Amino acid sequence: MRTTVERRDNIIKRLQNEGKVRVDELSDEFGVTTVTIRNDLDFLEKKGILHRTHGGALIRNNVYNDPSIEEKQMLNKEEKQKIGEKAAEFIEDGQSILLDSGTTTLQIAYRLGERKELTVLTNAIKSAMEMAKYDGANVMLTGGTLRAESYSLVGPDAEKTINNYFFDTLFLGVDGLDIGYGLTTPNPMEAQLNRIMVQRAKQVIAVTDSSKLGRHSFSYICDLDMISKIITDHKISSSFEKELMKRNVEVIKV
Repeated sequence: MRTTVERRDNIIKRLQNEGKVRVDELSDEFGVTTVTIRNDLDFLEKKGILHRTHGGALIRNNVYNDPSIEEKQMLNKEEKQKIGEKAAEFIEDGQSILLDSGTTTLQIAYRLGERKELTVLTNAIKSAMEMAKYDGANVMLTGGTLRAESYSLVGPDAEKTINNYFFDTLFLGVDGLDIGYGLTTPNPMEAQLNRIMVQRAKQVIAVTDSSKLGRHSFSYICDLDMISKIITDHKISSSFEKELMKRNVEVIKV
């Protein structure tokens, strides 16, 4: 028997894959009553993840949709954990690292406790709080204006801080990664900060689950030629992987 959280996570995955779900089909699949499924859909609708319809629901999907960090953490959790674990393997003792405010980069922060003499600058409150526990990490916050949706810091003060330094690697989470549109995110202030991050790092590694591939969001960050690697899950399509490789982007699948 799946827990409520596991069931709702699976409903979200069905929505992402199929675009819609039906109450009766979900009831049969999970072995629960239709009342339970309706409660699940009502909960996810309040979170802004779907639109309720008669007998089911449709995924909510538009380029300006900017869900909260709590909503994002519900999506593709297992994939994000694996991506974070793999990304941490690219971080060596003594390096200087930039982490943006995505939920996938938060998974990287969880895995840096064994590193020594590591310098990390981030605009993510949650990542900074996690890394503050580590003896081997010098953790810096950008400062700036707090975005309540993501617990991230943005704006001129954050941008000025990043421009004061150079970094070995930027780990960048995105809401969209498309061959034509490049890397995108819903919020313009986040996108502006991300653009500066890209400019201040020797290497940019995109970290994103495959649901973000082939789609774009509202605000442009950079073109694909600015990133050297992408760490994603094994569900990436072979055609999309080939297009990335044509553009000299190394694809690492977990």
